[in-house]
Amino acid sequence: MIAVIQRVSEASVKIGNQVCGKIGTGFMVLLGITHTDQEEDVEWLAKKIVSLRIFSDEEGKMNLDLKQIGGRILLISQFTLFASTKKGNRPSFIEAAKPEIAIPLYEKMKSALKTETQTNIESGVFGADMKVLLVNDGPVTIIIDSKNRI
Repeated sequence: MIAVIQRVSEASVKIGNQVCGKIGTGFMVLLGITHTDQEEDVEWLAKKIVSLRIFSDEEGKMNLDLKQIGGRILLISQFTLFASTKKGNRPSFIEAAKPEIAIPLYEKMKSALKTETQTNIESGVFGADMKVLLVNDGPVTIIIDSKNRI
């Protein structure tokens, strides 16, 4: 499971002309799920995301986590994070989990993040054609792979 976490001052997601998720300060998380991911990956990654200390304290140092600043999360499914570009010019997505595996894990991630943050998690719609808008604050972008914990 791969998460691309962007510290944002605002972020939203639209399907068609309808906004289906919107946050102010917090994290916009793109989540890629592969066929070997399990609930253990969800639990570990959710804790890691919420515990990231990448918000500035009173001295301007990245020292505060999401809960300390009252931030929110916008979670977006992103199968293209598992694109392979080794051969040719058209990416292969063979490592991305099929919907029957990915959807339940995506929903578990939303639930785990809600439990960790004690706030509602804004999100897109799995598999939908979405337009994501964000203002990356910093810019700060962190990539975490649940298979690379050491």
